[in-house]
Amino acid sequence: MKKIIIGAVVAGIIIFICQTLSWTILDLHRSANQYTPKQTEILNFLGNQLEADGQYLLPSPPPGASMEESQAIMKETVGKPWAIIAYHKQKNDNMTSSIIRVLLVNIFMAGLFCWILSKMTKPSFATIFLSSLFTGLIVFMNIPYTTHVFYQTFDLTASLIDAIVGWGLAGLWLGRLFSKQS
Repeated sequence: MKKIIIGAVVAGIIIFICQTLSWTILDLHRSANQYTPKQTEILNFLGNQLEADGQYLLPSPPPGASMEESQAIMKETVGKPWAIIAYHKQKNDNMTSSIIRVLLVNIFMAGLFCWILSKMTKPSFATIFLSSLFTGLIVFMNIPYTTHVFYQTFDLTASLIDAIVGWGLAGLWLGRLFSKQS
């Protein structure tokens, strides 16, 4: 149990540091958070148009539309502009709690992975490292890639780098911690 906890905390911190560097100093996700000098005007307009916090896909059929109506709208909008708007009426300054939550989630994910590793009989360093890389790929394919397939996100490469580097470095650490060489 001690090895699982140590592995989870250290691997979670490694993944967290990689994510932090990716979003801050390396600025790999800039393409998903582009700047427009018209941001004030756009926010004022959205504030007058949208009644509640939410994510809006434009264009989309109204709630309760029939399958035929939905298909007609989808067909009519092919080749035209579209947008996804994540709108919030008020910005909260909750950076500290967000950082803590992400760190705890990373430690929890790493803990689940360490539990799996603890159930392996005599795993080699290479098996653990590759298992960690594969876990990073699963994480990447589950949300960033499948979301990109439908919504053409702008930071797909950055998300892949996050998954490979973070889980790869965690795998190096966990390989040393968990490998049982005969």
